[in-house]
Amino acid sequence: MTKDERFVILASSLGTVFEWYDFYLYGSLASIIGAQFFSAYPPATRDIFALLAFAAGFLVRPFGAIVFGRIGDIVGRKYTFLITILIMGISTFIVGLLPNAATIGIAAPIILIGLRLLQGLALGGEYGGAATYVAEHSPPGKRGYYTSFIQTTATLGLFLSLIVILFTRTILGEPEFAAWGWRIPFLVSVLLLGVSVWIRLKLNESPIFQKMKDEGKSSKAPLTEAFANWGNAKIVLIALIGGTMGQGVVWYTGQFYALFFLQSILKVDGYTSNLLIAWSLLFGTGFFIFFGWLSDKIGRKPIILTGCLIAALSFFPVFRMITSNANPALEKAIESVKVEVVSDPALCGDLFNPVGTRVFTAPCDTARAYLAQSSVKYSTSYGPAGSGVKVMVNGTEVPYVDAKTSNPAVLAAVQGAGYPKAGNAEIVKMSNPFDIFKPQAAAVIGLLFILVLFVTMVYGPIAAMLVELFPARIRYTSMSLPYHIGNGWFGGLLPATAFAIVASTGDIYAGLWYPIIFASITFVVGLIFMPETKNVDISHR
Repeated sequence: MTKDERFVILASSLGTVFEWYDFYLYGSLASIIGAQFFSAYPPATRDIFALLAFAAGFLVRPFGAIVFGRIGDIVGRKYTFLITILIMGISTFIVGLLPNAATIGIAAPIILIGLRLLQGLALGGEYGGAATYVAEHSPPGKRGYYTSFIQTTATLGLFLSLIVILFTRTILGEPEFAAWGWRIPFLVSVLLLGVSVWIRLKLNESPIFQKMKDEGKSSKAPLTEAFANWGNAKIVLIALIGGTMGQGVVWYTGQFYALFFLQSILKVDGYTSNLLIAWSLLFGTGFFIFFGWLSDKIGRKPIILTGCLIAALSFFPVFRMITSNANPALEKAIESVKVEVVSDPALCGDLFNPVGTRVFTAPCDTARAYLAQSSVKYSTSYGPAGSGVKVMVNGTEVPYVDAKTSNPAVLAAVQGAGYPKAGNAEIVKMSNPFDIFKPQAAAVIGLLFILVLFVTMVYGPIAAMLVELFPARIRYTSMSLPYHIGNGWFGGLLPATAFAIVASTGDIYAGLWYPIIFASITFVVGLIFMPETKNVDISHR
């Protein structure tokens, strides 16, 4: 690797790390931000709005891909991803300065959501530019290896955001962090922005794009050529369904849903959960580069599809083992305690609530939602018409009060039968970052590391494959859209949708069917329709 090639990779990757860092800060601090900017609403409604504001950033990513992909194919790669990082960095810095709802009222959440939309649009344009730029600088036979450094950026950005948050929390303490310290990670991003812009200004335009532009061969209408032409649009669909869809759900399961599962279902405290994920990312990140390098030897397709297949086959046993090690008392209770909700079927609806906007009012629904939020495994059976709602714990009826947030009698009954109380001593806990040598923490980190390995298999080679699928004149536009639909929609909505499935079924593992089904579809479609691309000459396409 030459000095110039190293600089290209460093500049592209470093800027993308900072951009992912900015994007993930909100997700990591959603509950605190909800309390700051949606304080006029009850806690449950506040959390819904915070989740929706987070989801907004994912939902607009494909639109950012279209807008900035078009600019990148007309104006150039370098200037486009310079613009995207400026939008992301400035938006994030403003969040750190933004007065809360107690200060400026409803303007605060409106501005916040607007900034989230800008972040999503910028991220939609960033990835395609960085991946295309690096690939078009890569020598033949090394595109998988070179672009794999871009693939580390999302994980490194998440890792960096977790480290900065943990450090700030530790220094300030939780009360001060919740009051004002949460702003510090957002404000620090302006330093990262300055470094990124300074480095990227030193870059030259991609040689393939510059040659194409000098010869007058660049596209004048990349959107039309990319999506109105069936020959290219067909490849876009194959790239989505046979590639990025499965890659996206495996990625978000291995990192975001794993964090959500630890905190919301296994009731591991936030500090410990973040440390467990951070260590697994630290151990696993190098495998992005390994699988990118390996894809130059054996191909992109076999590694990505094998990752999807292994993940689909392994998610259930791996997550069960995580439960067994992180909260053994909960595992025992799930196996030994039988909880049943009995109700007139007319009073029971579905609990599918992927974006958290529905409000349940029927006692049957509030009872099941409460049990799901308490990580209690339950089944639903139907009584005669006109009967009320009964909660049965090991065959004994427990008085149920139609309360949406708490029900002391039910809670006491399930805990008396064996479900662990909050803060149970058997739940994994880390007092400092180096508690990884404790057997319980080490076991959980090892299992999380396995999930990260699945992530590196599907994600390490994907940038090279997407670049190689499309001609240079419409490459930025064509590759960005399937990537951001696969990751922003199928992946980004995974945590909320998976928990909605958990609540609907009463089974803490049922949410895993979401990534298993989509990863399996990608395996089958990719196996049949996805071409192998590692030997494609991208300079002549």
